[in-house]
Amino acid sequence: MRERTPVTVVSGSLGAGKTTLLNRLLENADRRLAVLVNDMGEVNVDASLLEGGISREGIAELSNGCICCELQDDLATEVRGLARRYDFDHLVVESSGISEPAPIAQLFTVGDASARFTVDALVTVVDARLLAETFAGERPERETPPDAEDRPLSDLLLEQIEVSNVVLLNKRDLLEGAELDRVEAIVRALQPNATVHRTAYCALAPDELLGVDAFEPDELGELAGWQRALAEARAHGLGDADEGSHDHSHDDDGHSHDGHDHGHEHDGGHDHGHGDDDGHDHGHGDDDGHDHGHGDDGGHSHDGHVHRSPESVYGVRSVTVRRNRPLDPESFATFLRGLPPSVVRLKGPCWIAGLEELLIQVSGAGPSIHAVAEGEWIATLPAAQRRLYRESHPDLPWDEEYGDRRTELVFIGTDLDEAAIEAGLEDCFLDPGTTVDDPGPFPTTLEERTVLREAETRQ
Repeated sequence: MRERTPVTVVSGSLGAGKTTLLNRLLENADRRLAVLVNDMGEVNVDASLLEGGISREGIAELSNGCICCELQDDLATEVRGLARRYDFDHLVVESSGISEPAPIAQLFTVGDASARFTVDALVTVVDARLLAETFAGERPERETPPDAEDRPLSDLLLEQIEVSNVVLLNKRDLLEGAELDRVEAIVRALQPNATVHRTAYCALAPDELLGVDAFEPDELGELAGWQRALAEARAHGLGDADEGSHDHSHDDDGHSHDGHDHGHEHDGGHDHGHGDDDGHDHGHGDDDGHDHGHGDDGGHSHDGHVHRSPESVYGVRSVTVRRNRPLDPESFATFLRGLPPSVVRLKGPCWIAGLEELLIQVSGAGPSIHAVAEGEWIATLPAAQRRLYRESHPDLPWDEEYGDRRTELVFIGTDLDEAAIEAGLEDCFLDPGTTVDDPGPFPTTLEERTVLREAETRQ
């Protein structure tokens, strides 16, 4: 039986250097490559640039659409066509600048594709200067392509980094040393396990990217730094110590479970991920031999509802606030809109007063903050369904009175004013049962998305 062919998925913002990287791989790789290129335009310019380094039979094009959504069927067709007409050892998939890597990787882990291919690594090419500009608070984001459905550039930038196994911090020559160090520290906070390489013109040995066997499908939903920070806070039992609202983890029938809280997945694809239990630092050094990784368990504060990460290089750290109480929608929206530029990433499920049935996921990436109604709280299900769900998810955070309703927010940033964040958020909490008629700017129907702060509001 023939071994499965490895696949490398290359993602990155428009102009980050993905095509430069592919050309280098085609010229220098010690294996026979095939390339699948996705471009949002009607004419696939990237593929035409690649033709000098590979025969036409080794290139497949997916144009005028996004590989991670409307072109999924086309992807399967093109990959099968490649396998029939071209003998190759490794497939490289270049996604468009507005594509998410995770859905692309998942296409190779199910069905016929999983029998023929195995994902080797998710590689993200990052424009180091663009990342620095986006989160410096000095100017608005660059224009997001219209095909991205008005999705903020910062949000996509972060999600591409958060699911990556390997990050090329490209265009290193355009930043001063200290600024480059700060940007790398942000990348490592967003994705602690990624191997980070600082590059200029994507100059990197092919064996640093091909055949690295870095992708673990079972960990795809657990890679992001905010997920790890949240899991760590849960592992330390953070809850409402002052109100006695700890997670008691009792089923409806009174059965008690393990006290670890790992969250649950809702119909909208929402996943409260797990974190590493071992507390080890999986960070890798850059090309210069430096290691900026972090990941020990020291330096935490446990005041009952706040968890602070140990400070890392260049002041990048996280703060997790976890309470079994609802948030006043207007006060919370005002708080979010006033967050300083030092907050690079904000994410977590929220209990919004007046929306007792909906789990509202709040997501912030630099200047942009939005909210999505990602599912219903398990506490809203009929008793029999609730019991069955909890029996199959014994680590679901659960309070005897409020069920799984809770607010869990992770803030990641540089030189965070932790006291201001904690005090500002504390002012937004209400007592459970408080009546609120107007949910304010938050979504009121499943899968609805509302914008709480746009990029251009902070310059």
